[in-house]
Amino acid sequence: MLEVMELDRLFVDLDSVRWADVEHAYGGAEDVPELLRALAGGADRASEALDELWGTIVHQETVFGATAAAVPFLARLAAAGVRPAELLVLLGAVAVGTEEPGAGAGESGACRAAVAAQLPLILPLTGAADPRVRRAAVRAAGCAGDPGARSTLTGRRAEEKDAGVRAELLAALARLDPAGAARTAAGALADGEPAEARLVALMICAESGAPWTAEHREALLSLLPAGPLVPGGFDPARDEPLRYVVDTLLARDTDSGREAAYALIEAALALPVPEARAEALWAAEYACLVSRGAPARLAPAVIPLLSDTSFGRKETLLPVLELLGGHAEAAAPALAALVADDGESADRALEVLARLDPGQAARLLARRLRARSPLSGGATAALAGAGRWPSGSLPYDPELLNVLRIELDALAEAADPGADAPERFTALLAAWGPRAAAALPELTVLCERSPALFAAALSAVCPPGRRAETADLLRPAAVAGPILDRFAAADALYTLTGETGPLVGALAEGLDRGPAAGKESGAPGRVPDRAAGGPAGRVVDGPADRPVAGLVGRPSGGPIGVRTAGVAAGGPVGRGPAGEPVPELPPAVVLAKAAALGRAALPLVPRIRGFLGAAVAPRSPAAAADRVRAAVTLWRLTGDPAESLTALAGALAAAAEDPVRRPAPVRDWARAVAELGPAARPLVPDLTALLDRPEQVPAAVLALAAVGAAPAGAAALVLDRAERDTDPVSCLDALEALGPDALTPDEADRLETLAARDRRVRLPGPSAGSRVTADEQLRIRARALLAGRTAPAPARAAGVLSPPRPGSSRGRGR
Repeated sequence: MLEVMELDRLFVDLDSVRWADVEHAYGGAEDVPELLRALAGGADRASEALDELWGTIVHQETVFGATAAAVPFLARLAAAGVRPAELLVLLGAVAVGTEEPGAGAGESGACRAAVAAQLPLILPLTGAADPRVRRAAVRAAGCAGDPGARSTLTGRRAEEKDAGVRAELLAALARLDPAGAARTAAGALADGEPAEARLVALMICAESGAPWTAEHREALLSLLPAGPLVPGGFDPARDEPLRYVVDTLLARDTDSGREAAYALIEAALALPVPEARAEALWAAEYACLVSRGAPARLAPAVIPLLSDTSFGRKETLLPVLELLGGHAEAAAPALAALVADDGESADRALEVLARLDPGQAARLLARRLRARSPLSGGATAALAGAGRWPSGSLPYDPELLNVLRIELDALAEAADPGADAPERFTALLAAWGPRAAAALPELTVLCERSPALFAAALSAVCPPGRRAETADLLRPAAVAGPILDRFAAADALYTLTGETGPLVGALAEGLDRGPAAGKESGAPGRVPDRAAGGPAGRVVDGPADRPVAGLVGRPSGGPIGVRTAGVAAGGPVGRGPAGEPVPELPPAVVLAKAAALGRAALPLVPRIRGFLGAAVAPRSPAAAADRVRAAVTLWRLTGDPAESLTALAGALAAAAEDPVRRPAPVRDWARAVAELGPAARPLVPDLTALLDRPEQVPAAVLALAAVGAAPAGAAALVLDRAERDTDPVSCLDALEALGPDALTPDEADRLETLAARDRRVRLPGPSAGSRVTADEQLRIRARALLAGRTAPAPARAAGVLSPPRPGSSRGRGR
């Protein structure tokens, strides 16, 4: 620890910074001085402070106004020997971070400039005794982007012996002299540099745009596996060198670049070293995720590995096979064999097979479940695995239905029917509908214990002749009991009979427990059962506080489970009379269902108004989203836009006060305004103002088109953002709202380019497979929009891109 006098010198002007006027990822930066001081304290607190700084001033590679203000103190601490390697790595990340618009970061490049201003403190550390410090200092100096550092780094390279530091020096010099990067890298490859430096040189060669030759490919293959040559934490983008080179070659968006990337992966997959093949599979998986042409090209190289006896870890092939889509059809027999072997990878193989041959997968799953005792795990996980099996992905199969009935019967005898995540069973049965009516007795028994988990499936499989009887069983649970059970039973009753009274009553109770009752919607509140005496990872229901009968004769078991109604596990939680955790119905579910009910939900209008008037934390994204939903729901029920427009205007103002200026709340607001259509015309000035914020252009144009006030050149504005992958879904929604004939021939050509290009659209999603599927869906929608033009776009071959217009981002690849 440093002496007090030295600390005073390091922090002499710390308190003169107006920290309240700058912001980090979570708002005001008043906590930053304490964190900076803690870095010079005890080891444990210093580690905590460093972690907090990574989460606040460099949040997910984004930097803020507080980041630039903290840089001088970080540099002083590093120069004084306080955790120098770690702080220099942090400074390097600051220099290359993305500045958050509107977060007080000042002029563009302010954070990088702040690091560059500290080079007098950073550059001497390139000669430190510890090679890790030297490497971190070299990286920070290179990331600062000041060409004045080149002479110092060039001199260090002439003296440096450590292989890792030499590699970092090469990367830094290339960063500081992009025009000479290819020449520098070629020299390093020819000079017999250590493997670490040669690896960096090859990545620079790929970055430079110079032709990627067979010699480059063979040189990289000779260095695989590359993992041991890369220290983690210095440059996360380069932690996987093979994947990095593949991505860089694909980003060139040229036929030669794609061919070079595919050939590199194919050659790496043929290497005999298991670790090298593993890296090749990661690269192949990534290529399929970003390149539309990768699955067809790589399938012939990947599929034979399933039958290759020298390739031991078959499970590592499965993520790639999933992304190959229909190009993996030839793998179905080998996947079926993996399932039949009943090894560790059998369940995952079954998931992939379900996408290729659903009928065979259904039969194999039935046999696997029959071969195991109910609830023993294993094959059951194929249905219960989170996010892996889409609802209804398997066709109806009588044998599988019989096996699922056995599983359901075992669930009925289990102490907790929700412990083994039965929602995949119920979703599959619900997708089959009345064809699964044979499971009605088992679902009825389970529904007695937990309507929240089983009522939706019960109503879905119920045949017409049994609806009255089943409705009589559901009706008591629909009017009393824990709110999640009550809602699920009421919703199922509505499905069977059209009765709205119990459902409106459940929704009213859900609203009564929301923000109007003094709680913040969407606030964290899940309580692990360990704290409440139940199994870990679940939410425990509170006791029923009223007499119950029939289906509510026993308390609900299991987590929140109204999956088909949109209620997710771990939803909002309130407190019962004794302080016990009691799950609540998420406002988003209540409002969506109320809007769907239409006039039948009019009794809820006073409560929705109360919801809108409740005091909630203004910066909570979840609360903001719920208020926007409430405003739209109120308009749908009353037909009077006045109150809704007032609430929406307030929601936009609250979003504008968000210090981080998250794009999602404003985007969701604009999409909600679009639902009101012409009734939202008073908000046109607010929507038009959003056109000055690039990330909001797609949603703003969507709303303006719906209102009937689309500006001139709206399609061009949207395409500008689509070509940069800014909110692609809203981009296509906006173009559809504008209509196909709003596209000029040039704009239609630009949209066709987006649909035909090799580079996939970057989309969020719970899994790689879902992101690929979403990209394909967007392509289909784009083509359908183009097909609707009365003046079709000029025909051209798929994949052939028109020359980019001057100043356009087209053809940049990223």
